[in-house]
Parts: sequence; C-alpha cells; structure tokens
Amino acid sequence: MMAVGTLSEQQVGQAANSLLEAYRTRAPIPPLTDQYRGATVTDAYRIQQYQIRAWTAAGDPVRGHKIGLASHAMQQQMGVHEPDFGHLTSHMFLSEHQPIDCGAFLQPRIEPEVAFVLKAPLRGPGVHVADAARAVDFVLPALEIVDSRIREWKISIFDTVADNASSGAVILGSTPAWLSDVDLSLAGCVLSKGGLIVETGAAAAVLGSPLNALAWLANTIGAMGVRLEPGHTVLSGSMTRALPASAGDSVTASIGGIGTVTAVFADPPWSTVADPIQAGQGAARRSGGR
Repeated sequence: MMAVGTLSEQQVGQAANSLLEAYRTRAPIPPLTDQYRGATVTDAYRIQQYQIRAWTAAGDPVRGHKIGLASHAMQQQMGVHEPDFGHLTSHMFLSEHQPIDCGAFLQPRIEPEVAFVLKAPLRGPGVHVADAARAVDFVLPALEIVDSRIREWKISIFDTVADNASSGAVILGSTPAWLSDVDLSLAGCVLSKGGLIVETGAAAAVLGSPLNALAWLANTIGAMGVRLEPGHTVLSGSMTRALPASAGDSVTASIGGIGTVTAVFADPPWSTVADPIQAGQGAARRSGGR
C-alpha cells in the first residue's frame, strides 16, 4: 500500500499547473522536490492525475499506460530504485517513419520497448502472469520518446511520477506478434541510430519479463481504483538505457521474435504538438466539441 499523501489540494494543483505551463512554454522547471519537501509518491500520482483530468477534459483521451524505470539499467541511469507508471493519451501516438519534430519536446530521449495491446480488462489486486497473458491480444515493437519537464533531468521518483512518468510520445511498429509465438523473457533487442548499433538489451531486463511488468501495472493501478481497458496499449518498460534524440536522427529498435520499429526525427517546419492541452482542444474543435 502506498504512503499517505501530505500535500493539500491547493499544493497539488499548484504543482500540476507548473508542469502544464512547462508544456505550453517549452521551458523546463526546477525539480518539484525542491519546493515540496516531504511529499510522497502518493502525492506525485495525485499531481499526475490532475494533469490527466485537464487533458481528457480538453479532448485528449487516455489510450493506454506506460511503465517506467522497470529495468535496472534505467533505474541506475535515473538514480531511482522502483518502477513507476504514466498515462498515454491519444495525441502521444505518432506514426512510424513520419518526421518527428524534436522542437515539440523539451529534452527528448528514446528507448525500445515491448508494447502490449489488450483484448480484455485487467484490474488488480491479485493479478498474476497468467491473468496478464490472457488479457493480451498481441504485442508490438515500440519506441518511446521520454521527455522531462524537469530541468536537466534532475529527477527523483517524486518528480518523474508527478511528470506523468516522463512521458513524451510513442511510435508503434507495424508487425503484430501473437504472445504464444514469442518467449518474451528470451527476446533480445538491438537499438541502432543512423544504422549503427548503439545499445543492446533483453526483455528479461524488464522485471524478468514484460509480462511481469504488465501484472505489476494492473496491481498497482488497481489499488487506485483504475483498470487497464480493452484496446489500450501498455508500454512495458525500456530494455536498454535511454538515448538522447536530436533532429536528423533515425532510430530503429529490432526485438527478437517481434519485429522492428523506426523513429525519424526532422527539423522544423515539421510540427508535432507536444502540449496535450493544445492537442486536445484541436481534437475537440475538429469534432465539433467545446
């Protein structure tokens, strides 16, 4: 069970609005831990949820979740010791091979992951690996763009959780694989940039298997009264260290038994809106909403 929150509703709103302002201005903010000393991870998830409500109200619905910091490599790189999770909203899903504007992000990094697409709901507590496997429709190779609204990535677990687990965007591959056709605990990963291999890893680095990560997520959000929904996508966690992403980069992840996925970064005038409020309002206007 998570620790009890210590921040008032006013403080939660203040912290969340500072993060929302960072999206709008593209200007990172100092670590939240500097201002909210003694705040708990529960408080951080309250700040995260405040932002999710703002985005969904603006017309940018939740389409899945991401698990962050699931591997030892990522925990060591970020200086934390436990996984976290964030939400994936509709505007975060980008098309493979289509130019991505680095200027739409603040401090982008990229990492390879196994993505689950669900066919059945999952809600903890009590979810185990067999339950998780039954709920999976198919798996896809994925690249996640992680980004931080916290200046210079100087994050604690509180900062990254409050900042929607440092979510940015996701690029899914186009080669669905059946779970029965691949042993995820043995799947290897090669991450290439500009045709050169820069990182290698294994799905086993993600809590022993990405399926373990999926069960962890279902149980963790279940304790908050939330379930994973059919049709939603779940990113199971990075298999390697995160790499900085820059304009002109072409990054490909090859995951054994699943396939490949490529992200291409371009210079302006290509534009990918990274502000969920703006993206949601645009979607609402296109659909005739308010």
